[in-house]
Amino acid sequence: MIVSPSLLNAGIYHLKDDLRNIQNAGASYLHIDVMDGKFVPNLSFGPGIISDLKKMTSLVLDVHLMIENPENLILDFIQAGSDVLTVHQESTKHLYYVLQTIKANRCKAGVAINPGTPVQSILPVLHLVDQILVMTINPGRQNQSFIEETLEKVQYLSQIRNKMGYIYKIQVDGSINDERVKDCLAAGVDIVVSGGYIFNADNPGEQIRKLFKKEYEYKKEF
Repeated sequence: MIVSPSLLNAGIYHLKDDLRNIQNAGASYLHIDVMDGKFVPNLSFGPGIISDLKKMTSLVLDVHLMIENPENLILDFIQAGSDVLTVHQESTKHLYYVLQTIKANRCKAGVAINPGTPVQSILPVLHLVDQILVMTINPGRQNQSFIEETLEKVQYLSQIRNKMGYIYKIQVDGSINDERVKDCLAAGVDIVVSGGYIFNADNPGEQIRKLFKKEYEYKKEF
């Protein structure tokens, strides 16, 4: 299991310490939500924060573009240092082109789908992507509960991967805590994004260790 703590929930004043803490606890990715105030209501990070983070940490910069028409900005985020760049199926009419461009610029490409978006809508691009993000809440909105039905999408994507021999990793994002990890792993998840559960705690590293403990318990059951 890969743990990708969400930067959106981190405090800026102790960011270096928090990044060191989560990495020491076993996190290998850092999830960075980019929001434009159009595709989702909120605003957040631009390419500049990616460049700064690249100098601060060796964590994989897992950049999630929740923006309209990402084809206009993907090169900026790649040049800033994104390691994985995920775009939403719902955000562009040119999804195939966007993913091709990301791959052509030696960056890993991801595609995300909202809770109301069917897996069938991304079947034509599954052979292109390195990562699929299944949103387990509605993106860009606060205080939501985990949507159970989204795990059916994870199961379906896992079945397709096994049948077709695809290489993509399956990621979930939204209200993920230690009580949800086993269900996610059972469905076929490889990467869990967690924000408030990790960074709102006194010790973010300890929260990550709890997630890995649940993974260990899950593996023991099988």
